[in-house]
Amino acid sequence: MSELNERMPYVTAFPRALGTGMIVRTSRPICDDLHAAMSSFIDDYERTLSRFRNDSTVAAMGQAAHGGTFDFPAWTIALFDLYDALCDATDGAIDPCVGEDLIRLGYGADYSFTVEPGADGRLGAIHGRPTWRSDVERRGAGGATLATHRPVHLDFGACGKGYLVDLLAQRFLADSSDNIKSSANHSDTTIDEGLATAQHDNSNGASSTTTTGSEPLEFVIDVGGDLLVRSSQPITIALEDPANTSRAIGTASVSSGAFCASAPSRRRWEQHSENGGIPGTNTIVHHLLNAIDGLPVRNVAATWTSVGIVDDDHRTAASASDCTDNVIDPSIGSRDFDARTHPTALADGLATALFVADPNHLAARFPGLFDCAILNADRTLAASRNFPGTFFTHQ
Repeated sequence: MSELNERMPYVTAFPRALGTGMIVRTSRPICDDLHAAMSSFIDDYERTLSRFRNDSTVAAMGQAAHGGTFDFPAWTIALFDLYDALCDATDGAIDPCVGEDLIRLGYGADYSFTVEPGADGRLGAIHGRPTWRSDVERRGAGGATLATHRPVHLDFGACGKGYLVDLLAQRFLADSSDNIKSSANHSDTTIDEGLATAQHDNSNGASSTTTTGSEPLEFVIDVGGDLLVRSSQPITIALEDPANTSRAIGTASVSSGAFCASAPSRRRWEQHSENGGIPGTNTIVHHLLNAIDGLPVRNVAATWTSVGIVDDDHRTAASASDCTDNVIDPSIGSRDFDARTHPTALADGLATALFVADPNHLAARFPGLFDCAILNADRTLAASRNFPGTFFTHQ
């Protein structure tokens, strides 16, 4: 970990990004102007896609009694393409229209965490809730305009954090002397959030190691446990135990690629029987739903996914195990989603999809694009052959 601190000694924090906070660790400091530009884009991103902001385009869709036509920025096109693909691959179990179900379960903009009376008869597509495939029409060049005919509450949480990571990396962390300057303060700030967290060195003081503008920029972007890594050497990632978030149940090793995790352990709340509750469920409700029936998934405890990247400087994919069959193939079906430019969004979305779909089916629909591990509710584990991690057998 001290080696990581030497190679990437500069830490930039965005503590309120997407409600979880974001840490960017780099081998060269980020200048004040770039920090401001990144903060501004994060705000634009949330003002467009966050259902928790009353001024967002997504909020306007939910408030439109008779629907309407809503123009989104061009940078959302790949996100919508990915949701097309995931919705098709899971036969509707992943669907951004699940936002309405989350509101009924108490996870709305008011954070009531109280299940709506009678929710059990209104949750999910099976009870007539709008769906991405039937109630949202993509129009315009690239499909960045969404048309609806009734209120639609979208939630892009399945891929949203990962997608923001990819956009920030593309727009702001290119190897450019205009972007990455030679002077900035750095600290040892970390975020203890999510199931996949880079193990940053917390020692005081900076390394004297320096990099020049001619060397490839190394970085780790961490948004609530969704990671994008570009490193000359593998970094170690702790795999959080969903049953006890203070401990790890394994580690993964990543040098170039995305690594994401999903679990209900950090967004869960109790339902209250006096409000009717949800028949057939226990008292704990969480945010990982099957969009078909709108209910929290119970048989999966946590998932981890790895998606590799290939560029001029990093010719192998995400793991230290030299998994050469994990190289990105951009062609995955719906529209023109390019997995090469959005590996973290794909990893994020697949980590969620593994809660509601068979991993072998997803592997067939996204061939050669990812590796994964699944912790079932009964504490049994399953992992793909080239998953870049190991689990502690004594857990």
